[in-house]
Amino acid sequence: MAPWPELENAQPNTNKYLEGVTSQQPTTPGKGKEINKNDTGSPVTKIELLPSNSTVALIEEPTEVADPWDLPELRDTGIKWSERDTKGKILCVFQGIGKFILLLGFLYFFVCSLDVLSSAFQLAGGKVAGQFFSNNSIMSNPVAGMVIGVLVTVLVQSSSTSSSIVVSMVASSLLSVRAAIPIIMGANIGTSITNTIVALMQAGDRNEFRRAFAGATVHDFFNWLSVLVLLPLEAATHYLETLTDVVVETFHFENGEDAPALLKVITDPFTKLIIQLDKKVISEIAMNEEAAKNKSLIKIWCKTLTSVTQMNVTVPSPENCTSPSLCWSDGLYTWTIKNVTSKENIAKCQHIFVNSNLPDIVVGTILLLISLLVLCGCLIMIVKLLGSVLRGQVAIVIKKTINTDFPFPFAWVTGYLAILVGAGMTFVVQSSSVFTSAMTPLIGIGVISIERAYPLTLGSNIGTTTTAILAALASPGNTLRSSLQIALCHFFFNISGIMLWYPIPFTRLPIRLAKGLGIVSSKYRWFAVFYLIFFFFLIPLAVFGLSLAGWPVLVGVGVPIIFVILLVVVLTLLQSRCPRILPGRLQNWNFLPLWMHSLKPWDDLISLFAGCCQNRCCLCCRLCCRTCCLLCGCPPCCRCSGCCQNLEEEPELPIKVPEAFDNVAMSREAPDEPPQAQGEAGGTRSIASSTAL
Repeated sequence: MAPWPELENAQPNTNKYLEGVTSQQPTTPGKGKEINKNDTGSPVTKIELLPSNSTVALIEEPTEVADPWDLPELRDTGIKWSERDTKGKILCVFQGIGKFILLLGFLYFFVCSLDVLSSAFQLAGGKVAGQFFSNNSIMSNPVAGMVIGVLVTVLVQSSSTSSSIVVSMVASSLLSVRAAIPIIMGANIGTSITNTIVALMQAGDRNEFRRAFAGATVHDFFNWLSVLVLLPLEAATHYLETLTDVVVETFHFENGEDAPALLKVITDPFTKLIIQLDKKVISEIAMNEEAAKNKSLIKIWCKTLTSVTQMNVTVPSPENCTSPSLCWSDGLYTWTIKNVTSKENIAKCQHIFVNSNLPDIVVGTILLLISLLVLCGCLIMIVKLLGSVLRGQVAIVIKKTINTDFPFPFAWVTGYLAILVGAGMTFVVQSSSVFTSAMTPLIGIGVISIERAYPLTLGSNIGTTTTAILAALASPGNTLRSSLQIALCHFFFNISGIMLWYPIPFTRLPIRLAKGLGIVSSKYRWFAVFYLIFFFFLIPLAVFGLSLAGWPVLVGVGVPIIFVILLVVVLTLLQSRCPRILPGRLQNWNFLPLWMHSLKPWDDLISLFAGCCQNRCCLCCRLCCRTCCLLCGCPPCCRCSGCCQNLEEEPELPIKVPEAFDNVAMSREAPDEPPQAQGEAGGTRSIASSTAL
């Protein structure tokens, strides 16, 4: 028999792994061996290999990695219906009814808090938003107009408000339709911030937050990608302006009834008790009316009487008279008759801030904090109730109904049907923000998949434009054409975006980008807040500031940045697809400093400052201590400072290894340790993880 292979100085006891070795064993056959005779008659011992502690056991078999986007199974952990007695069944029915009523109640307050949140943003930033519109020279720049639309919609939390301001400016000839189209595109981006804020409320659970944030930001990426493609196309060809002009000229629209406010009928009785706003003030500020700048957005008088009377007034000269027959002079003054409109206040509003005399910014801040608190609480309770209700067969039925495609060959129809459902639901609730925000917690708990939420979100974009078209048809005669053309521009912009990013599965980039952002944000949850601030505030403000300096500055700064971004995207694609065509240095980003291609150093920095707030010392002492430790090269939590927490020594993880590896040659941490005896019982010992590796 061949000698046992040795591993450096390892001295395994081979007799433990073989039976039938006759060197130091009696020749009497025993259990496990059998003696036969060969042709010559000499006894031959059969050798049986016994199972040993193989080194392969140290290497775990690669397990199949679970898809992080698989919907979780909402299992029913309670008592089955068949196992309940009569009293238990009755109690279960009443519990279900109670949960359903509570769910409707929390959903009602959730929608009301979104309405109050929009009013709070308008109080806090409505006048600033109106001043953005007042600079007509900047809005002639399409890029500046787009970012103004983003900023204004983010500040007032309502694309309907920003669109109505644009309609008023177009009807008053302060803005052309061509200049208004980029603003409408920006408003389409700004309205998607609401459900992204709602997704932040689910940051407690990483898996829920990953799904919820991806489901919310798929709307953001669709709008941003559509603008990146369609805004240059519109600036070059003006296809939206031409198409909508042809539609308005072809169909002779007449004034109709306003869009039915189905959801407002339910929520207005409650929200009007909290706050009521005079939204005409923002439009007047946008039209450069000086008197409106000192007005308050808080509505004081809800019932007024407007009367028109004829009065004798003086005019500078006879040319200013209303007509020659109504003009006379008494030698000193020239008189004429004019219609004078007088407004009489009859009844005050009934909201809680009607007699507060507080500035708009103070009332807006108070309402902002209260609405966010109510929004967060309602969302938490909705998620908890949905998690308790959607279990067992109910969850299976709902998930199959929502996420299952039609059978082949009609599977492609399912997505377009979801677009129609999203458009219909948005038309019912009269707000795409309400629909997508209500859908976000369902995505988080795993009832709706990202792939199904995407067409529903696209449908909500269509639904909100149909509402705007009906509202435009109810406009007065002098604003009918302009408001209808702008509403149709919004409609065809969303239709064009859907044609770009939905029909072909390969072009559904928003889903892949949203999933990537969801994975990063679930690992580094602070990155979600950074994304929100960077894309909805910093970038629009930076572009707006560069636009104030003129086209040359905007192009000179923007073109190099865009070139660098495109270069990074191309290199990243080549590194992932075909790295062999790149030089060795460019096959990965390791040639850059770690902080330039990884979020880990930034996460450590944020954790460092966040950890300062969790200790006993004052903030100044903690910051000085941490700075001193960093400068001196001490570990982040050194034992010499009372402000730093001592790290507990991590216990060594026991790893069982074969006795063949239990010797001095394999241990790098204790080279002088005497070798173990060959006949030691047990055959395993605990060593550190570094020793095992």
